[in-house]
Amino acid sequence: MPADTILLLGVNHKSTPLAVREKLALSSGYEEPLRALSRIKGIREYHLLSTCNRVELLVCAREDELIEKELQRFLFGDALTAEEYDTYLYSYRNKEAVHHLFSVAASLDSMIVGESQILGQLKEAYRYASKQKCTGPILNKLLHKSFSVAKRVRTETCIGSSAVSISFAAVELAKKIFSSLENKKVLLIGAGEMAELAAEHLVGNGATDVVVANRTLENALDLAKRYNGQAVGLDEIVDQLARVDIIVSSTGASNVILHKNDVKPIMRDRMNKPLFFIDIAVPRDLDPALNDLDNVYLYDIDDLNNVVELNKAERDKEAIKARRIVDEEALKFEDWLKGLAITPTIAALRKKGNRVVQIELERTLPRLKSMSDADRKTIEKMAAAIASRLLHDPVLFLKSDSCKDSSDMKIDMYHSVFGLEEE
Repeated sequence: MPADTILLLGVNHKSTPLAVREKLALSSGYEEPLRALSRIKGIREYHLLSTCNRVELLVCAREDELIEKELQRFLFGDALTAEEYDTYLYSYRNKEAVHHLFSVAASLDSMIVGESQILGQLKEAYRYASKQKCTGPILNKLLHKSFSVAKRVRTETCIGSSAVSISFAAVELAKKIFSSLENKKVLLIGAGEMAELAAEHLVGNGATDVVVANRTLENALDLAKRYNGQAVGLDEIVDQLARVDIIVSSTGASNVILHKNDVKPIMRDRMNKPLFFIDIAVPRDLDPALNDLDNVYLYDIDDLNNVVELNKAERDKEAIKARRIVDEEALKFEDWLKGLAITPTIAALRKKGNRVVQIELERTLPRLKSMSDADRKTIEKMAAAIASRLLHDPVLFLKSDSCKDSSDMKIDMYHSVFGLEEE
């Protein structure tokens, strides 16, 4: 039986615009989508990663076009027509899938190369999948290996020292608008990790007042306390706009939470003093029409591409080393997979040898009635040793690197030559 295929399908910031990505965002979490994946026939193991910049399915399944079509429908649903899938979707198999996953974990495929957030997101996604027993021996090994690859990249390169997170990129964009963030007042909408990172970078660059608005007031209070700030509820956002300069929004809301008509009257009260919005949520929190207002500047995640050039030369130099590490580790994992495919054949070969030995001993020994027990054991050992020696070179050849690219052919050949189909 041919080995299962490792298949990875997905969309990311490189292949798919935000307007399409936000339709795929799994704001409801991982549990229900994972249950839905379990209903696709032919999938033996599966994993789902959903972040602001990517949604990826990783499965171990039998090679079947229908399975891939089902996975495409799972990803896009009614958001796109089947004809549009290929426009945005990337698909990798086996060694290409492994290489892509390792690149993602090492942040080589991120909008900002070297950012550390993606590894945490990948680990969180794996926790959900493993908790629901969605992953098995292949994907468990593969995902754990992706974590160690990312650690090796961090240890052996300086890719993280000059990299920036999405939140830091947002702050750099704010600095370009205001030239300086000294004494600027900030409103954070959302109290999650993205908001926390934004607060850290803003305060580190001179912002003095931080207001945190969140659906859960307790979480807003916790974050505000770290920066001697103030916590408010989401229903107080509009009132706060008259007092702040920069708004960073990163909630998990499924719909727009702030519209053009909410902000328009505020600008008159502010005497048209500039108001700078950064929307780092997917789906978007803020109405794109805000950009139509005078002295209102709105940027979303896709706009942050303009900031990615920060420290780019240094990151690119370190990325060369990181890609070499990914290449090495992908090859090692490919070897492990090939060994995994060969192991049952080696076991079947040895089993066949043992069976032949037993058959011949049972046929011969009863005829040698005068033989002592010691001589009987000597003959049994000799027969087993002959079988072992005869199989030694075939097993070594099966394990060798001489036919790495044709392991399936070798396995089929061994099954035919040694009659292992019956084993």
